[in-house]
Amino acid sequence: MTPLAASTAAAPDPSAASFEPATSAALIELVPIQPDASVTAPATEAGDAPASAPQETVLGQGSASYYAAKFHGRRTASGETFDNRAMTAAHRSLPFGSLVRVTNPANGQSVVVRINDRGPFTRGRVIDVSRAAAEELGMVARGHAQVELALIED
Repeated sequence: MTPLAASTAAAPDPSAASFEPATSAALIELVPIQPDASVTAPATEAGDAPASAPQETVLGQGSASYYAAKFHGRRTASGETFDNRAMTAAHRSLPFGSLVRVTNPANGQSVVVRINDRGPFTRGRVIDVSRAAAEELGMVARGHAQVELALIED
């Protein structure tokens, strides 16, 4: 049975010969809801979008480095295979799967990485990123860079 969309109009009286809607109400036809149709919440105020952008919580700043080529194909602490071409990173305490925006304030470049490993284990470092992320951040030549971290939350 297909569910029906709700109506605010009064239902017609089937025993009446003809139906006249109330003067202030409009007659609304009940239409089956399509199984694949998406429903969005109405805007709360004029101009508000029903969906909001993800929130970012600043985690701080520090030094970032990137994985050496020898780690490509090895297992990460989360159990997945490390891919130097993916936008992933290691962090000491964030839950696996967390999304983090890493920004290089020296050049304004930023990337979003997914935490899939533990580390870095070098004193003074706050995050290890993949080679692909390091290239986007412009830190490959030096091997490290000062970065700002922000946790992306739904």
